[in-house]
Amino acid sequence: MTSTVPEVQMNSSVGDRVEDPNKRALEFIETVTTYADEVQTQVLSSILTRNADTEYLKRYSLNGRSDRATFKKCVPVITYDDVKPDIRRIASGDTSPILSAHPISEFLTSSGTSAGERKLMPTIQEELERKVLLYSLLMPVMNQYMEGLDKGKGMYFFFIKSEAKTPGGLLARPVLTSYYKSSHFKERPYDPYNVYTSPNQAVLCHDAYQSMYSQLLCGLLQNNEVLRMGAVFASGFIRAIRFLEEHWKQFCIDIKTGILNREVTDPSVREAVRDLLHPNPELADFIEKQCSVDSWQGIITRLWPNSKYIDVIVTGAMAQYIPTLDYYSGGLPLVCTMYASSECYFGLNLKPLSKPSEVSYTLLPNMAYFEFVPVHRKREAGGETLDSPKTLDEKELEELVELVDVKLGQEYELVVTTYAGTVWARFSIRHFFVYYMHKIFN
Repeated sequence: MTSTVPEVQMNSSVGDRVEDPNKRALEFIETVTTYADEVQTQVLSSILTRNADTEYLKRYSLNGRSDRATFKKCVPVITYDDVKPDIRRIASGDTSPILSAHPISEFLTSSGTSAGERKLMPTIQEELERKVLLYSLLMPVMNQYMEGLDKGKGMYFFFIKSEAKTPGGLLARPVLTSYYKSSHFKERPYDPYNVYTSPNQAVLCHDAYQSMYSQLLCGLLQNNEVLRMGAVFASGFIRAIRFLEEHWKQFCIDIKTGILNREVTDPSVREAVRDLLHPNPELADFIEKQCSVDSWQGIITRLWPNSKYIDVIVTGAMAQYIPTLDYYSGGLPLVCTMYASSECYFGLNLKPLSKPSEVSYTLLPNMAYFEFVPVHRKREAGGETLDSPKTLDEKELEELVELVDVKLGQEYELVVTTYAGTVWARFSIRHFFVYYMHKIFN
């Protein structure tokens, strides 16, 4: 018996059949995960077909074939260094179809190699649409666990970082800077579930001090409207709270007088904050009372009494900040909503209220083509190490596991084939994220 696989929507609209956007988003998640293997087949075929004439794929004599068996046989698992010469050509202005049949729109920068050199990940405009799609699914999932999130605002600390241009004129910048500077963020339509306390001007301010100061001030001015709060990483959120510890007296002066601190000099930021800032001695006295006590334990729920959870990444290296977050928040739930990197946005957490130690992510099969390399640990003096060579030998290639065939409890290294800067091949992501994967579908 065969079934018809629905065409995967590759944009922010997840279907027109259901009017309620939350229900529509949840139906989309259910559809792509139910048909995960079929969707993965479509994704790989689409990537290989559209990029059949790129220099990279021609090197491996696919000759237009787009099936899994040929792909696995002919195209090797590679690392960044393997295609660095190709990336340098693109960065220098070569617009021929080297790695992608679509024009490279910019480079996304990662943290870099062990030698300190940052990596340049080529991307295409379409990838931004795919990221926006994933963002659009986060709140519909969260709404299943908490009601009334459309009745207030989110206090999120977003920041941009410096960007540069390659010799060929393409921008090179972090993935979140790219998103925040895009029309998808700056001109996003009104959504009651995604109203932020920070004005765009504060987020887009290049001066880190002015950006942090104005975002925190706006969060304090709207303290009773805040239902959720967060930052990308736990470390960034704690940095905001410690900034508040250092500057709460000045915040109180601003709020009491209705006059913004002169150290905030960016004209667009001053204008945006001016719309919110009016003399409010009562609020200033309240903040002073809460911040002047000896202990800052529970300060978050004291200043923002209606906050329901903190949305930050607390897995991996960020787990060290959990006790500090618990101290400042009085034990608010710590929510990890999604898993992403410069190379690819992977998926989301379908059980966002799970404990940080129990967080797992569901990879959405429409985001990229996913394979998994079983990670074998070997014992050495001083502890365990990961046995994961840069280049996979024939035996390891045979061990590559499809998305729907991962086993619970097995640790894997994720291998990704994307539509964008890595559309050309499988890219072995060097984050050793511990995957205790459930099968994607029910």
